[in-house]
Amino acid sequence: MSRISKEEVKHVANLARLAITEEEAVTFAGQLDDIITYAEQLNELDTTGVKPTTHVLDLKNVMRKDEPKKWIEKEDALKNAPDHQDGQYKVPSVLE
Repeated sequence: MSRISKEEVKHVANLARLAITEEEAVTFAGQLDDIITYAEQLNELDTTGVKPTTHVLDLKNVMRKDEPKKWIEKEDALKNAPDHQDGQYKVPSVLE
């Protein structure tokens, strides 16, 4: 017995805004059933004593300390600006 029906495949395709034919629905139902069968093999594993995890490797966020550092002076930054006025970048207006 199939775990996923042709109608369920058509419903999911409709939700994804995909147009599929009757033949494709039958094909996809069979393929999805094979995928589900393969994934169900995980239920046969003994996971007693295995802690739940989101990743197989022990990864942690590796971030540097957020420390203030000296940056370039305002005048040096404005040297690269195509146009500036009163110590600020001058750009074309985007609102009328």
